[in-house]
Amino acid sequence: MKSDPDRTPAFRELCRLAGQAIARYRMIGEGERILVGLSGGKDSFLLLHVLHALRRRSPVRFDLIAATFDPGYPEFNSGAIAAYCRERKWEHRIIRLDIAALLAEKQFEETPCILCSRLRRGKLYGLAAEEHCGKLALGQHFDDIAVSFLMSLCRGQGLTTMGPNVAAKAKEQIRIIRPLALAPESLIIRCRDERELPEAGKCRYEERLADGDRAYFRRLLDQLAERIPNLRSQMLRSLGNVQAEYLLDPAYLHFGNESKRKPDAGKTSGSGKRE
Repeated sequence: MKSDPDRTPAFRELCRLAGQAIARYRMIGEGERILVGLSGGKDSFLLLHVLHALRRRSPVRFDLIAATFDPGYPEFNSGAIAAYCRERKWEHRIIRLDIAALLAEKQFEETPCILCSRLRRGKLYGLAAEEHCGKLALGQHFDDIAVSFLMSLCRGQGLTTMGPNVAAKAKEQIRIIRPLALAPESLIIRCRDERELPEAGKCRYEERLADGDRAYFRRLLDQLAERIPNLRSQMLRSLGNVQAEYLLDPAYLHFGNESKRKPDAGKTSGSGKRE
């Protein structure tokens, strides 16, 4: 008899780390409505499972609505995602858009991810506002956060990454939360292997993404982990222990006996958080 995937050690650990992140970064408040981005990949499916598990036993009451962005590609199986949600009685919405036509119209066929990402996020913001959701929960885990940090560092974009609880730049009244921020991808893979998730969420540009910057830095992270023991936990500790006075931004430096300076209120260069 197959064990209940909600009771396995791996899933319990994933819930523990998500609960820790939610508490540490004050992600969810009493009575809030949260829109959960359900792309159809393992990360978003596990995020939704975790939030429903936490919701059942949390003293804080909150509502969840799952939302899937359907780009209109034949290989994207939004029907399987919807059926999975119906089976579990999860509230679910589908946002449909003909991305292929828009890419052709805007001449973005060579760089499709830029426009697709912008449209997807905009549609999710709009749905969140319609459903009176103040938070948009996304499924990025710690590996994603570490990779984003390395990319920003090496591309001169500042010491920044995907924040666990940040205001959406386009819609300041909506905040983006990442409850899996403390969880390594390896744990999510273990949880995925314990479940029967639908084959869904496939992108027709998947092979092209394998040659992109993010895929390169993900491979680099794995290579570093082969040499440095406990790399991910060490990076997690460092990202939570910013010592600004020892960096090169003069706004944070303390010169002589003068009082400690604070960053200029209007300063944006290199300090903006990624959504």
